[in-house]
Amino acid sequence: MRLAVCSVVMLLLWAPGGWAQAPAPAPTPAPPTVVFMTDFGVRDDSVAICKGVMLGLEPRLRIVDLSHDVTPYSVLDGARFLAGTAPYYPAGTVFVAVVDPGVGSARRALVVKTRRGQFFVLPDNGLITLVARQEGVVEAREITNRLWHFAPELSSTFHGRDVFAPVAARLARGEDWTQVGAPVEGWVRLEIPEAQVKDEALHGTVLAIEHPYGNLVTNVDGALLAKLGYQRGDTVRVTFGKGRELRLPLVSTFSEVPVGKPLAYVDSRGRVGFAVNQGSFAQVHGVRPLTPWILKRK
Repeated sequence: MRLAVCSVVMLLLWAPGGWAQAPAPAPTPAPPTVVFMTDFGVRDDSVAICKGVMLGLEPRLRIVDLSHDVTPYSVLDGARFLAGTAPYYPAGTVFVAVVDPGVGSARRALVVKTRRGQFFVLPDNGLITLVARQEGVVEAREITNRLWHFAPELSSTFHGRDVFAPVAARLARGEDWTQVGAPVEGWVRLEIPEAQVKDEALHGTVLAIEHPYGNLVTNVDGALLAKLGYQRGDTVRVTFGKGRELRLPLVSTFSEVPVGKPLAYVDSRGRVGFAVNQGSFAQVHGVRPLTPWILKRK
């Protein structure tokens, strides 16, 4: 009997020209992704609470921790992290960012959709500035639909739990984002100057101090150096704010200068940076975020 059954199965699988191929299993859809960033730190339970809210609404969620060590209250730091991370994630990714020193005030809560189809759920305090400049914005909407909140009554100090986390989860699971609230025409922008070339000098701004090394992160695309004719091995003159002028070698790696010596380079994000080999440029030279700088030829 077993032989007969096997023969029938073999006949059914046989097709002219060879054995019939069994249909391939349907690919398993990727779980929806939320990229989560805050200045909460991880010593208390705030991050875990927000994750619990999101998973309660969508258990399939894949939550990626961008960082929870953004400099406390530093909207500029948060804006930089979002812009630096966004290009590495696909369309449909939802970013939820909570660096919100104005929580509980009249500041708005937004969902912003970019040209690549990513969503950013965040307070309207400038966090979206660099993403908007880099990625382009299709539309922004104010979060006013209370049905999308965690509970009918909002805490005055924890909108990460009550507003941003539940909205991010609903977007990630495919709910209609136009239901969050009405479109807005504009949003708060941080005043970050664009890089400029004046009288053959390159004018830039320090965006951040890279933790924990003390390297300077700037707003100048490294390609601009090449366009101006600078190349590895050149010595450049750089002035930060009203400080003294520094003469720095333009190098590719830190090890091209002795330990403790300063340098200029193009960092892994393609931006002009300044560092000290095995030291902190920011500490040694007293430079802070938003310090302007001017780079000239030797």
